[in-house]
Amino acid sequence: MNSKKVIEKKQLEIIIDRLCYELIENHGDFSNTAIIGLQPRGIYLSRRIHDRISEIVKRKNILYGELDISFYRDDFRRGKEQIIPSEMNIDFTVQDKKIVIVDDVLYTGRSIRAALDALTDFGRPVKVELLVLVDRRYSRHLPIQPDYVGISVDTRANDKVKVEWKENAKQDLVHIITNSK
Repeated sequence: MNSKKVIEKKQLEIIIDRLCYELIENHGDFSNTAIIGLQPRGIYLSRRIHDRISEIVKRKNILYGELDISFYRDDFRRGKEQIIPSEMNIDFTVQDKKIVIVDDVLYTGRSIRAALDALTDFGRPVKVELLVLVDRRYSRHLPIQPDYVGISVDTRANDKVKVEWKENAKQDLVHIITNSK
């Protein structure tokens, strides 16, 4: 197996800043917008995005939540292992709000479809947008495209995009692991 670094710490900081300014350009002061990170791996990016936007627009009360999609996935109950859900943390209604769903990697689109299903349990948003750190653009199973992208990468089906966060892996790093079969 080969590993190729595509984002390191300093570049990640620049990408997060760019994504925050793009969001601010489209959502202003976030008075009617909520940021929702997807459990388990999208929350590291969503927390950073939320914190940085709060700092830039000087508002501490921007709506923020974390959504678990375990029981909304189309492969739910197909594996032999028991599913252990992550904590759901949305203490507001999404009714008539603009929602920005945040995840680390967009691959097939199936997680995002599950997130859209799960989100409806909290109300009916007026608009839903998608922000991803890494877009694996040639592997979709569903017609889902991100509105905000950190980087786009071209990968083969057997490649793996691994995102490491200092919060859980002691470093910020994105790399592509190529299976050399």
